[in-house]
Amino acid sequence: MSDKSETGTSTETSVGTGTPAGPQPEPLRFFGTTWVAHDGGYPVRRVAVAVGALAAAVAACFVLRFAYQGLAIADVGEFVTLLVVVMFAVCSALAFRHTWDAFTKRPDPDRQASLRGLLAIGFVGSLLAYSFRALTEAPGEKLHREEYETARRQYERRTNRRTNNPSKKHRRS
Repeated sequence: MSDKSETGTSTETSVGTGTPAGPQPEPLRFFGTTWVAHDGGYPVRRVAVAVGALAAAVAACFVLRFAYQGLAIADVGEFVTLLVVVMFAVCSALAFRHTWDAFTKRPDPDRQASLRGLLAIGFVGSLLAYSFRALTEAPGEKLHREEYETARRQYERRTNRRTNNPSKKHRRS
């Protein structure tokens, strides 16, 4: 039995389900599995994600500006104001770098959990990284594509290893 998969190639299907046999692509946030064949509105989604993340980052900067003005109105002092500004700048830079690296390799879950607070404070950096990455590809597409292609190759090797039933092998005498 053969069927067209999302990549447009003919593959075997699972019995009764209609889905291609073997590993399936992992869906990405906002893109589903359209990243596999770049179909289903993929380019429009990329532009929308880039613009949306950039708009969210700009809105977040306005919120941070209001917080800064609140500190100025409260007259907490130059040191506290400088400390808050530096904290947001450093956390945003670290969040940008962490988010950018997470698009090319899977982050360690323990490290991810320990950085959760820093990433929450530096959310502007994460939004900017997401926006910039969407200009070239779906964020995380390269990592998912490598993993998916590796899984497909391994599946093909396993299924093609024995094409015939070894018990029916004709022996030479």
